[in-house]
Amino acid sequence: MGTTNTRVWLMRGDEVISAQSRAVGIRDRARDGLGSVIQNGLRDLIREVTGKAEAVRAASTPTHIAASGMITSSLGLAEVPYIPVPAGIQELAVRARWYRFPGVSDLPFLLVPGVRTGLLNPTLDSVHENDVMRGEETLCAGLVALEIVPRPALVLNLGSHWKAIRLDDTGRVSSSLTSLSGELIHVLETQTILAASVSNERPASLSAEWVDAGMREQRKSGLSRALFAVRLLDLAKQGTPEERLAFLVGTVVAADLDALLAQGVLEANLPVAVIGHQAIAETWIRCLRQASVPAMMIPSPKVERAWLTALQRILEEAVQVSKTEHALEQAEAR
Repeated sequence: MGTTNTRVWLMRGDEVISAQSRAVGIRDRARDGLGSVIQNGLRDLIREVTGKAEAVRAASTPTHIAASGMITSSLGLAEVPYIPVPAGIQELAVRARWYRFPGVSDLPFLLVPGVRTGLLNPTLDSVHENDVMRGEETLCAGLVALEIVPRPALVLNLGSHWKAIRLDDTGRVSSSLTSLSGELIHVLETQTILAASVSNERPASLSAEWVDAGMREQRKSGLSRALFAVRLLDLAKQGTPEERLAFLVGTVVAADLDALLAQGVLEANLPVAVIGHQAIAETWIRCLRQASVPAMMIPSPKVERAWLTALQRILEEAVQVSKTEHALEQAEAR
């Protein structure tokens, strides 16, 4: 469960029996203040994946539900405390927590914790050193487990939030840096005056010429002024809606790229694995390579496989931890 979307898979070992997704996430609860919104949405998705499996006679009786992402936040089903970096599969499994949510499913839920960088209680002077994630830690653990990314590496995940995640020599998350850029672009193209100036659908690719123009304008005028230039270009009948969207995206990419370079997050000898919508991801890869930073795209099927692999391994580890703890409790009782 993320900010805007939730995905559910029914698994038999490594095999995906059925899958379903829906545009429901913790932003719905943040907006409405009702926990029932996400509970009902998740309950329906679980019913749908089991129903699809039964329809094709591939029914499998599940025993657990493993979940990660914003579902473990204060706006999700239950809040699981962040664990500090460095964090990989072992650390996530040890700190994962079991819950019951009868209104959603009769099965036990294993909720995977998120990961925190920096101080537990940052101040105004130290907040720049802090960051948090929920969900991406699971994805990164799967990317490492399947050897999709090298060690060390930087994973650039371009979802609702844009996250630059550093993986250390052991493949564990060692730090991260988050911006609201993905959500910002969505809001700008749907909820502001710029909605009338840009395409309301995300194209398969973005004009490099117009992206670069947006980047130049941001570096010259600042982000807010560069964004208003989208409106000025429309009034001057310059470009198509798709080209003006590319200009808009370019302004936001430049702001994040320059910040990551200035803070030393991006390095010439550190490979970057880029994940996200094809048009945005390809734009980032081109800009990174222009900045002499090696970059590659991770396709969606590999991203999904990494996520499921990590969830499965965390679940296996957590079940084993539970059995060990139970055995110890019985031994102490005797």
